[in-house]
Amino acid sequence: MLRLRSTSLESTHAIAAALAPLVRSGDMVVLAGEMGAGKTAFAQGFGAALGVTDPITSPTFNLVHSHPAGRLTLHHVDLYRLSTQHEVADLALDELADADGIVLIEWGDVVASGLGDHLVVRLDVDPDDDAARNVVVNGVGRSWALRWERVEAVMAAYI
Repeated sequence: MLRLRSTSLESTHAIAAALAPLVRSGDMVVLAGEMGAGKTAFAQGFGAALGVTDPITSPTFNLVHSHPAGRLTLHHVDLYRLSTQHEVADLALDELADADGIVLIEWGDVVASGLGDHLVVRLDVDPDDDAARNVVVNGVGRSWALRWERVEAVMAAYI
């Protein structure tokens, strides 16, 4: 587990952009944190680093926005409005994380235990500085354990 600090929106984008090159087709990234903590801002920085050129906005009402990103597709999912496991199952998250897909899941901590290997990024507003975020990054599963040294290396500047 890594504990990081973002001091601004730009810093949140930079953290996301540093992590983005480490993802592979089929990966799921869980974004957790309260309303306004920076989950969508993280998704914007992450998507830009992957090559997404269209605007990335919260998919709260659509549930899923898919963004072409070169050889990959970034599927940006928001589970905030879903209240049952059946509704989540209907999204077929495993199918979104197909051979050419990466799935970012806002409010994904509610389903993380059933996802298998995934990366968790938790963002929390710093209680002493509204512009700053405390960010915790944790890899779950063997695929992230194998990449963890690279995660630590690219995140060193934000610890």
